[in-house]
Amino acid sequence: MSTARPLRSVLYIPGSKPRALDKARSLPVDAIIFDLEDAVSVDEKAAARKTLAEALAAGGYGQRMKIVRINGLDTEWGADDAKAAAEMGADAILLPKVDSPAHLDALAERTGDTPLWAMMETPLGVLNAAAIAAHPKLEGMVMGTNDLAKELQSRGRPDRMPMLTSLGLCLLAAKAHGCAIIDGVYNAFKDEAGLTIEAEQGRDMGFDGKTLIHPAQVDIANAAFSPSEADVELARRQIAAFEETEAKGQGVAVVDGRIVENLHIVTARETLAKAEAINAMSGS
Repeated sequence: MSTARPLRSVLYIPGSKPRALDKARSLPVDAIIFDLEDAVSVDEKAAARKTLAEALAAGGYGQRMKIVRINGLDTEWGADDAKAAAEMGADAILLPKVDSPAHLDALAERTGDTPLWAMMETPLGVLNAAAIAAHPKLEGMVMGTNDLAKELQSRGRPDRMPMLTSLGLCLLAAKAHGCAIIDGVYNAFKDEAGLTIEAEQGRDMGFDGKTLIHPAQVDIANAAFSPSEADVELARRQIAAFEETEAKGQGVAVVDGRIVENLHIVTARETLAKAEAINAMSGS
């Protein structure tokens, strides 16, 4: 899939809550994960499918990417979720706890041509990340850092040092196979400073965006994963300088005392494309 599509903010919304489903239509998020799994209680699972199907049929979500997270196929709800999700017109179906490509094969048998996304939240899944990312139906990965921390028996730290190996392996796999990859959630939704630090860390590592658990987190994620005015201005100057150098038959330019080669121009053009895509989504 094209990484030019903004995925800065990816908000979890319970599929069982009509008010939350309605509010999501007006939030400035790039994507929504309509959740039938963790956010829905056992006694609401079946009803949530119907509630979500009605909300998606009603529309109103604009250019926001619509992702439905189903229950695992090893649960009593998974198969029915998969069938229902494939009929909802979602942009992708997100499978929890993907350990291997075989899990995606089993889902693809039930969901036809709908693109698949994978929750990366188990040690085995992380170790198999490259094979999972190579699956022909897979278009995105989401880090399930809470479940992963539980499985690793690791402790939370502001620098996320215990999580970096897992984040890095999944990031490498996604980039190698052209998948989108979204960083995990930040649980303390009122801690704006902490969220900012973690979002900027994920951005600097190369993640496309961050999953969010509360609308209050949206603006911070959007800001962190958007090219700044300085980024855009530098990209334009790099492109202009390089084109001028090329016109003279040379292959290297200098901008702000730094060498600019063709590989930097590829990044600069991607920066401009992302900024343009964000502006188009926001209507500006």
